[in-house]
Amino acid sequence: MRNILALLISIIFVSCSNDKDISKYFKILPSLQEIKFDNGYSNLNFKNINYAYSENNIQLPIRYHFTNHIQTNNFSDAVINYSINPALDLIDEGYELNITKNKISIVAKDEKGLFYAFVTLDLLIEDSKDQNINLPLVSIKDFPSLKFRPIHIDIKHHMEKKSYYFNLIDDLAKQKINGIIVEFEDKLKYELRPEVGASDALPIKWWIEISEYANKRNIMINPLVQGLGHASFILKHEKNKYLRDNPDSDWAFNPLNSETYDLQFDLYLDAIKATPYGKYLHVGGDEVHLLKRDGKSELELNLIWLNKVCEFAKKHNRIPIFWDDMPLKHAGVYRPMFNSEISEEKVDEIWKKNELNLMQFIEKFPKNAVYMRWNYQKSETYGNQKAMDWYTKNNLKVMGATAGQTRWTLMPQNQSNIPQIKSFAISSIEKNLEGLLLTLWDDDSPHFELYKRGIAAFAQYTWSGNKTTIEEFKTIYRHRGFGPEFSNNEFAFIDKLEKPVSLWLNMLLEEKVRRAAISKEENPLETFIIDLPDLENKGMWSKKYFNKIENARASLLISKEVDETIEKLMQNDPKNTYTLEIYKQVNELVKFSSNIIIALEKLDVSSDLDYEKTALNEVRKFENNFNSLRINFEEVYSKTRILNKPENYILDQDKHNHPANQTINFDWQFFSEIYFLEKIKKNYKDIL
Repeated sequence: MRNILALLISIIFVSCSNDKDISKYFKILPSLQEIKFDNGYSNLNFKNINYAYSENNIQLPIRYHFTNHIQTNNFSDAVINYSINPALDLIDEGYELNITKNKISIVAKDEKGLFYAFVTLDLLIEDSKDQNINLPLVSIKDFPSLKFRPIHIDIKHHMEKKSYYFNLIDDLAKQKINGIIVEFEDKLKYELRPEVGASDALPIKWWIEISEYANKRNIMINPLVQGLGHASFILKHEKNKYLRDNPDSDWAFNPLNSETYDLQFDLYLDAIKATPYGKYLHVGGDEVHLLKRDGKSELELNLIWLNKVCEFAKKHNRIPIFWDDMPLKHAGVYRPMFNSEISEEKVDEIWKKNELNLMQFIEKFPKNAVYMRWNYQKSETYGNQKAMDWYTKNNLKVMGATAGQTRWTLMPQNQSNIPQIKSFAISSIEKNLEGLLLTLWDDDSPHFELYKRGIAAFAQYTWSGNKTTIEEFKTIYRHRGFGPEFSNNEFAFIDKLEKPVSLWLNMLLEEKVRRAAISKEENPLETFIIDLPDLENKGMWSKKYFNKIENARASLLISKEVDETIEKLMQNDPKNTYTLEIYKQVNELVKFSSNIIIALEKLDVSSDLDYEKTALNEVRKFENNFNSLRINFEEVYSKTRILNKPENYILDQDKHNHPANQTINFDWQFFSEIYFLEKIKKNYKDIL
């Protein structure tokens, strides 16, 4: 009876038995290592897959949307037969999944592999439902190319709402990402050093809760607590100023003061307590310049600090991870890692000359540390590859770090940095590294939804290696992210939007002005913000800002295309509509600045009084238009993001001028627009 019922249900779906290219309907992300379609369809679909059976009574793993309803039952009723076989000829986290006419068989290497098998099955069923077809007859063999595949969550300048992090963990798990390195800074409510945690910091108990949630989904959360340098969140407090390396800067600790370690170790203890399933302790250590003390070089001082924190990590059963740039910089081999123009011969010459600077201290490089070779733009350079090989040659562990976000404002650029993510993932696999980290820096703080494509690319290339081109990946991303009907290039708007965003960055600023430094300038209206048209000297402004006018026109044309694409998506019931809402707000902000330039040009070239009045009316609308834009922008962003810091928050005093740390409220996102409108009111007060 049940078999007849299953057959009747399957008739609802299109069998497509003559379709020779079944693979086009099923796009899994990350791509599967081996998948063989049997040129046909099963009788199975999301309506008739209800029961599973395990001969050894293995508990079902956590499951998602289209497999969550499945329950265990006896063998005869079960469509899915699943098991764990440690002897399976696959590496850890691997599995085999086979779909025949009426059955699904899953054999996993371990519990993690079983979880990933059901993740893949869930995606197959989703595609089946979305396209009204049955599941394919298929054989799958899948496993990771890289063992450790963590992303970086940097919360130093803002946090998301609590629910967002739980949803994010599920998103990561479904993409087979198996780790998070969370950069706490002051967003952990430290119990041993309470002055360091901000008033809105989350308690250790909450971090334990989310660590448990992640662990059940094969994601290991590990802490990153910056040490030695990047210490502004600690050393800005009056209580800790005496530990500064330079009394006038809150950037770095004095590595020869024993109380430096008393403080850092207390922070580490709380961070370890907050991440009970973690294996690593990231200790930071990058971008720090120290005063020379006791006749010791900066390299020696760095290694003194590194040995102490690595010994602490060992004592507390954690593997220390260390940003590796400073020893390489002090030794003189740093520059070739970021310069693709240097020939291999020249790189070898630099290493031959300077490697001695490393080797004379080689015994002081801790053996229990993982040296994280970060390179966000030039990972493929010969110099970077040579540095990684140096660690391996000297029996030191090395892990890579690429980036989905660095210092890009408003949204990631360079195709979400996918070319670099792919490049570093492939070289990490080839060199059998300990793993690869995807850093997501919060310095300029785009909305986290805008990192999702870069995260998906990271998942793709760390799991399945070099199996897809970048364009093929983008197609798969649109298929999975918005729906199968949106996979083609007609809906490829993200790369287009990068150009208007890059032009927006300085649209209202004078040339060679660093947007991040606006709030530190004594007179930003005159120094940073562009001039306004002089109504007594018509045409001069347009000549001076000819390039900005051309850029504004070009930007608006692209933004119009982006608008049309997003609108078409939204009208056709896509998935992940919130992501589209965020992109839409980004586009609205960049359009505003370009429209200002075009309106000022009209004012500057107005040849008669009526035309000038019309142009002035447009200028008068700037402030109201901006206020409406900002209200909408913040309303959309604040659905998941906490926009404001606590009123009692102490902004860091460091020299990095991170835009996201310039104000307590969300003003920092709109500095150019805010100061520009002030200049309009000041300079045109008599005519507006």
